[in-house]
Amino acid sequence: MSENEIDETTGVDTTGHEWDGIKELNNPLPRWWLWTFYATIVFAVGYMLYYPAIPLLQGSTMGISGQTNRLQLKNEMAAVNEARQEQVALLRESDLETIQGSEQMARFASAGGASLFKVYCTQCHGSGAAGGPGYPNLNDDDWLWGGDLESIYTSIAHGIRNSEDDDARDSQMPAFGADGILDLDQIGAVTEYVLKLSGQEHDAALAQTGQPVFEENCVACHGEGGLGDREFGGPNLADAISLYGNTRATIRAQIIRPQQGVMPPWVDRLGEAGIKQLAIYVHGLGGGEKAKPE
Repeated sequence: MSENEIDETTGVDTTGHEWDGIKELNNPLPRWWLWTFYATIVFAVGYMLYYPAIPLLQGSTMGISGQTNRLQLKNEMAAVNEARQEQVALLRESDLETIQGSEQMARFASAGGASLFKVYCTQCHGSGAAGGPGYPNLNDDDWLWGGDLESIYTSIAHGIRNSEDDDARDSQMPAFGADGILDLDQIGAVTEYVLKLSGQEHDAALAQTGQPVFEENCVACHGEGGLGDREFGGPNLADAISLYGNTRATIRAQIIRPQQGVMPPWVDRLGEAGIKQLAIYVHGLGGGEKAKPE
């Protein structure tokens, strides 16, 4: 078969290829498509030469531009951090009241504190800072050590009952049952009295018996009427808010063998500015107090 054979049906040249009686017509590609295809090849070669593209054993060729997305991100983050340094230095040098009183500084500190909280604090206090069993809710008005800016700052900076920081807040509740300080009848009676203090259903007769037990053993830390004492981190027992539960069973268990929470110090990890940012953020969650109670 001649290469120039003409297909009788279409009148188009054939290529000379035939398969099972079917002949291939010689229909060339449209010129615009062909030039577009050539252009993509030229573009690909140019792109490969200009940008990092060819893999090597370690890394890749840098190309004429010498730019990578990772390098661009690094440069952009460096510029952002450099711009932030002035604000961070200002936070480091300013007291908390000054920061809170400045709209710009407070906004910057709160935004930074929110980011730090997500990274370092949500594991215990939850993403919404609502806490959980053994971990305080930072949104309410119940504070063991105080909810003003300075108190929050101290708690974050030095932590609670840890062995790393000499200035860590510390309070220890005796194991009244496990150590034999109170017998089971006394523990049962004082449990009913605590239920009474928080306005819950209780055995009135037992609560009356438990009141002198409470006054003799518990007032020193929990205060008159069980209203708490922030100097010692003594919880308020009259508001029905409890780290470990306020049912009869959980109150009784806490009296017998109390659980003691631990919080690490953060000042060495996050620095002065970071602690202030967290203090401003936590204070603004809703439970922060304006000033330290007298």
